[in-house]
Amino acid sequence: MSQTSAVKTITPDPPRRFLDGKKRVLASAFAGTTIEWYDFYLYGTAAALIFNVQFFPSGSELGSSLAAFASLAVGFFARPLGGIIAGHLGDRVGRKALLVVSLLSMGIASTLIGLVPNFNAIGWWAAAALVVLRIVQGLSAGAEWGGSALLSVEHAPPRKRGLFGSFTQIGSASASPMPQSSRNSRTPATSPRHLCATS
Repeated sequence: MSQTSAVKTITPDPPRRFLDGKKRVLASAFAGTTIEWYDFYLYGTAAALIFNVQFFPSGSELGSSLAAFASLAVGFFARPLGGIIAGHLGDRVGRKALLVVSLLSMGIASTLIGLVPNFNAIGWWAAAALVVLRIVQGLSAGAEWGGSALLSVEHAPPRKRGLFGSFTQIGSASASPMPQSSRNSRTPATSPRHLCATS
């Protein structure tokens, strides 16, 4: 009596079916990074147009501009430290919780930057507050970028890790032209000349 054994073959799911369950991760990586880096890049536009006059007055226009752009650079120097801190805490606390904290801290820092009184109101405390908040922005950006890329890659199938990891970088690139577009769509009441005249 011959026995026939059926061999069960496992076929991989079609790519579209697999990606359906991962769209939320990819959309979160893209949207979170876009929002985070929009806030980060927006500071550069404000530093070039407003902060040099409102927060860093000096004898020369060049000196004011250099001081404003130095405060911009502080955020970039803080980014690697934010990634290191997030990498350490992400393994202990969890990456999702850390991403939420990084997004909140970026939003709060950006809001507070808009609320800081100018140099005429509180003197050099205005510039100091601006630099401290810029450091918070840098730490948040470093924490969010590394955590988002890592979370995306962890949810990726073995042969699609590069594709999943790229969504974080695409979000950063998508955010870079947004401050310029918001500058072009400003009203006369929010133009640099008006803001400087109301100081």
